[in-house]
Amino acid sequence: MNSSQLERVRVVLVDTSHPGNIGAVARAMWTMGLTHLALVRPKRFPSAEATARAAGADALLYEAAIFDSLPEALADCTWVVGTTVRSRHLELPRLAPRAFAAQAVREARSGPVALVFGREQTGLSNEELDQCQAIATVASNPRFGSLNLAAAVQIFAYELRLACTDAAERAEDGSSSEDRGAITSEELEGLYGHLEQTLEDIGYHDPDRPKLLMRRLRRLFGRARPDRAELNILRGILAATQRAAGKSRG
Repeated sequence: MNSSQLERVRVVLVDTSHPGNIGAVARAMWTMGLTHLALVRPKRFPSAEATARAAGADALLYEAAIFDSLPEALADCTWVVGTTVRSRHLELPRLAPRAFAAQAVREARSGPVALVFGREQTGLSNEELDQCQAIATVASNPRFGSLNLAAAVQIFAYELRLACTDAAERAEDGSSSEDRGAITSEELEGLYGHLEQTLEDIGYHDPDRPKLLMRRLRRLFGRARPDRAELNILRGILAATQRAAGKSRG
């Protein structure tokens, strides 16, 4: 099996409150060959309890990257998927674990992929989901949809391993998909910031009454998945618009 795609998948945990959950997640990842764990503002880490629950996956904990914010953890990623069980307004494309895994293996050929898990009690906020291009959800009992964090990670990790194996078996000639010049999360956030400022400059967007404009535009570009050439065109159009409005910042 070609594990290069698995090596490009990053599991991101946001505001994890219990260190034992971090250790259990590490164990779930390690058993399926996932090696990149990112922690955003963990409440207690490092922790002896995390190490104990890792049950041999200590190396993954030692190498875990710790970040102060979600954008920092996602900066170099070219495809970001958030997990949630709650119904959300302005839904992102929703994927089951198997569909997520199949697409993740394809996306990993172009750059790092991130799968983001939120807080044990409340999950990810809408603002955090704004930084994702899709949502992944585990089907569960509608009367009891609560799934342990490590158990959820295990489901996705297992599907990723299966998808990686299947992809390797189908790639008889060793060919890979065309590189579209995938852009990173950091570059995409730069576009959103430039777009919002331009809309303010031309009087289309009132930052004091934002409503859902920017969230809708994020969804639009999330579906479009612009490549680097398209990103450069969009940034050029925005810069020209600012110049025409007399609002150029450089």
